[in-house]
Amino acid sequence: MGEYAAHIPVLRDEAIEMLRIRPDGTYVDCTFGRGGHSVEIFKRLRDGRLIAVDRDEEAIRAGETVLRSIPSRGTFALVHANFAEIDRILSDLGIRAVDGVLYDLGVSSPQLDVAERGFSYQHDAPLDMRMDRSQRTTAYELVNTADEAALAEIIRIYGEERFARAIARAIVRARSRRPIRSTVELAELVKAAIPAPARRSGPHPAKRTFQALRIAVNDELQSLRISLKAAVQRLAPGGRVAVISFHSLEDRIVKETFRSAADPCADLDLPPHLPCDRTPILKLITRRPISPSAEEIAENPRARSAKLRVAERLP
Repeated sequence: MGEYAAHIPVLRDEAIEMLRIRPDGTYVDCTFGRGGHSVEIFKRLRDGRLIAVDRDEEAIRAGETVLRSIPSRGTFALVHANFAEIDRILSDLGIRAVDGVLYDLGVSSPQLDVAERGFSYQHDAPLDMRMDRSQRTTAYELVNTADEAALAEIIRIYGEERFARAIARAIVRARSRRPIRSTVELAELVKAAIPAPARRSGPHPAKRTFQALRIAVNDELQSLRISLKAAVQRLAPGGRVAVISFHSLEDRIVKETFRSAADPCADLDLPPHLPCDRTPILKLITRRPISPSAEEIAENPRARSAKLRVAERLP
């Protein structure tokens, strides 16, 4: 299985344990990636079914070989799609309800490490950042066509970058002379736009801007909102949804979606005498998110910010 066999995703064991895989159950891995979670689910199936979804066509192509190499009496389907389409995917496959849904929201190592994908400020490559390379919008188009206010808003909100205005201004000034084409060119622009004292500690100065652009190019947060709500509705009673997130914006969406389904009356501003007639459909399994162990972080520093939240469908 090559690189797939060597790759262990963050919080893999904890996520698989929390899903409580039944040999005859139906499970959806919404982020197939390098197959680490799907392999562990598939190993545990006898008469069950795995649906593995990924936006990256390369991951789906490799997935066929990966899953066929696993001794399992289960069946699988690989689907090239955005996980926001989970409702349609399940309908197309004739599946009404599932016993578990898993999300690993981290960008996979091949996407980060393969320079040509344009996700990383550490490799010189064309500005791309598309998870699905069949889609039209790239980071190049966003950086070179969005107006200054829109760029600043993207960088401020999605990157949680306090110097967003200065960075957007620097980008617009630079592209007025010639288009910004490469990851290194953009990273240097961002670095120069951030005051020197703020660059002396912490991660690379371009990290937050690159994160923001990636989220915007792939519409990641809206896709997550849509997909999670649909996944909750598709769970069979006792079925679980497990989500591994890597930054606060994702975690907030997961937390709020779970809380809203577990306590639908909490946000209603009702008079004291008027009862709430909404029924909870989820039970929170993790009141606080599960974090990686110190050992896992030492082996894989990218795991440091990971959080696992799990909820279960009520009868």
